Order: sequence, then structure tokens, then C-alpha cells
Amino acid sequence: MKIYRDYDDLPKIKLPLGQEVSISDSTIRDGAQMPGIVVRSHHKVKIYEYLHRIGIEKLETFVYNERDRKAIKLMQDLGYEFPEITGWARANPADIDMVLNVDGIEETGILMSVSDPHIFDKMGLKSREAAEKKYLDALQYAVDHGLRTRAHIEDMTRADNYNFVFPLVKQIMDIDPDCTIRICDTIGFGVPFEGVDEPYGLPAIIKHLRNELNVKNIETHCHDDFGLAVPNSIAGYWYGANWSNVTFLGIGERAGNAELEKILLFLMRRIEGFDKYNLECLVEFAQFMEKEIGIRIPRNKSVVGKNVFAHESGIHTAGVIKNPFTYEPYPPEIVGGKRTFLVGDSSGIEVLRYKVQEALNELMNVHIEVDKNDKRLREIQADIQKLYNEDKRVSCISDEEILAYVKKYFMFNPMVSKDMHRQDEDDNPQEAPTGKFSRDPHLHGVD
Repeated sequence: MKIYRDYDDLPKIKLPLGQEVSISDSTIRDGAQMPGIVVRSHHKVKIYEYLHRIGIEKLETFVYNERDRKAIKLMQDLGYEFPEITGWARANPADIDMVLNVDGIEETGILMSVSDPHIFDKMGLKSREAAEKKYLDALQYAVDHGLRTRAHIEDMTRADNYNFVFPLVKQIMDIDPDCTIRICDTIGFGVPFEGVDEPYGLPAIIKHLRNELNVKNIETHCHDDFGLAVPNSIAGYWYGANWSNVTFLGIGERAGNAELEKILLFLMRRIEGFDKYNLECLVEFAQFMEKEIGIRIPRNKSVVGKNVFAHESGIHTAGVIKNPFTYEPYPPEIVGGKRTFLVGDSSGIEVLRYKVQEALNELMNVHIEVDKNDKRLREIQADIQKLYNEDKRVSCISDEEILAYVKKYFMFNPMVSKDMHRQDEDDNPQEAPTGKFSRDPHLHGVD
């Protein structure tokens, strides 16, 4: 019989194809296009430092203006081997020249819009053939000038793949056999389900690229308009992609991109054989993004939200206090988080006891254990529930308020039970107790 009582007891999933997989980050390129924020040069450098601490393999950036190039120079001056800084260009020689003019960049992405709305309406081209020529000429120019390439196949999940995109990819591979083919699920129409074909099925697209066109490097770039960016990215790995392109916190245009932190956590905690990334700075990274760039992080956001390791309800807190594995899917320190217990309207006696003990420990500077049937503990619980019952409270009870309750009920009330037959101090001052906690049957002090 299998017993699962600890994190290490749980089995991990194996990628069926066993390929090595990597991550490229677009936080300072695609992510920086998020409406309402400005990512300045020093922000980009700090983001680069966090990505280095994590162990991300590649980062892509614009090279169009002075602040882009300033940030690149500052990043390069740090001397890090990774993430490799790569460029991004539209499919024309002028853009590629801009990449070539930045010392130290050896790889660029090239945008290749393939859906009919993009070809005809956005770009104003006369035909698919015109688009094909434009893209292949740009790719050839980059290769001729010594750049490694990524073909960003934009809006592939709304395109005519069999009649246009796959033949285009075959010609791309003829020019550059090592080109990374980036499947861009530009407005989130892709789905991760096997058996779904044209044009939405990510598994079908990936398998065709891998098995029929012999593409060596396949990358997903998924947007979250339908909430499927992370599932689609993971499905990419499952069916043979070896790269995913993501942004931290999923920032980007509209609903954003696949979230770096979620992909990292899934790989490290759920997939067999992953130990190359360090996730301990993820919470710190998120705090930086919130404070310095103004990205509002929901309290319940996976991995980095403030509530991820916060416990309030009675059943949950009782379980976590006894064994965190009961309700926490991974230890807080994995991502640099911290476990907290909150007292609110759904809290039971166990979490209140924990918080009261915590407050007593702070006051007395010794380890104090409180019996859950202690009358004073029940009085505090009654006071708190009265607040919620009478609709006088709409938030949790703060640590400062718990401390005040502890002072009121434990420090100022008599501490010796009646059944101890304590004499009044006025009757016999010589026998008055000097250690308040030592004679209370409900409290146990441990030095």
C-alpha cells in the first residue's frame, strides 16, 4: 500500500518524450507592453538579475530606442552567462540591422504574422505569397549576417496551417535548420487537447512540426485570453516542444502571457528530473514588481500571492498546524514565501490557540503552551465571534489585536484556577504565588 503523508512521498510525472526543456523570458519585451506601466532601464536590469538568480536560459528584448540599448549595455556589464540576451525584429532588414548594431547579441526573433487578418488587414499585403517572401527574405538576411534565429509564427492558432504555415516552416528550415519555431497563440485560441486539429490544437501543431517537418527547436508563446496560457505551455512540453516563452506574473498586453512562476513551479515540483532552477526569490521578485513597477498582485495569485500560505478557516489551520502537507502543496521556502495564520470569522479554536501562544511567547520570551479548553482562550474566541455576529468586523483580527486580547485575559486576569484553593494575598501574604504561570494548570512554560 502506498502512503502519501509527506511531499517526498508523492511521485513525479515523466515527460513522455524525455526531452530537455528550457525557458525564455519576455518580461522586458512583451511584458513591458502591458497597458498602464512603464518599465524603465534600471527596472529591466533588476528583472534580468532576478532571472539570473532563478537560472532562466534566455531573455528577449527590443533594441529600437536609446533606453532599450542602455538597458542591454547595463545587463551585459553584469557579466552573467545567462540569461542570454537576444533581440527581436520585424521581418525587414532595417530591424535586423538594429539588432546587428548591438554588440554581444547573437540571436534574434523575427516576427512572421501568418493569419489572414494579420497578413491582409494589419500588414496590408496583397497575398500570402507576398508575406512568405517577406519573411523568408528577412530570415535569409539574418542568417547571412551570422545571427541565430527564432521564427515568431504570429497568430498560428487562427491560421491556415496545412496550406500556408507548414509549407512556410519547411522553407524556414531549409534556410536555417536550427531555427527555433515559436508557435504564437496570439489571442489565446489554442487548446491543449489531443485530437483537436486545425487551427487550435497545440498538440497537433507540435507533433506535425516535430514528426513531419523535423523541427529541432519548438517553442510555445501563449496568451491568456481564455485562461489557457499555462496549460497550453505545459502541453507544449508534453507533446515535444523544448522551449516555452513566458513573462513573470504573466504581464503583457490584454490578459497577458503564460506566467513564468507557474511554469517553473510545475516543472520543479511535479516533473521528474528538474533541479536546475532556483525559485527562492520568486516572492521577492513579485514584491519588486508590485512596488517598483506598479503591478497589482491579487492576494490569491498562485505561487506569489499573499494568501498562498495564509490560513484562516478552522479545518485548514488545524490541519496545517499538525502537518503542513495536509493543505499546503509545497513548502513556503521553496518560493521564498512565509506561512501565516489568520484569525477571522471562519477560524476555529486551534488557530486562535496558536496565535495566543505566539503572543504569549513574544510577551514572556519563553515557549508557552495553552490548553485548548482554557477558559480565557474561549473568552477571547467569544469576543471575536461577537464582532462578526454583530457585523462589526469585515476583516481578520490583527496580530496587534490578538496581543491586546492576551494582555487583557492572560496578563491582567487572575492566573490561578479556583480549584487550586488559592488564598487571597491579603489573608496570607507570605504564601502569595510569585510565578503566575507556574501554578496555572492550563499553561505550561518551557525555558
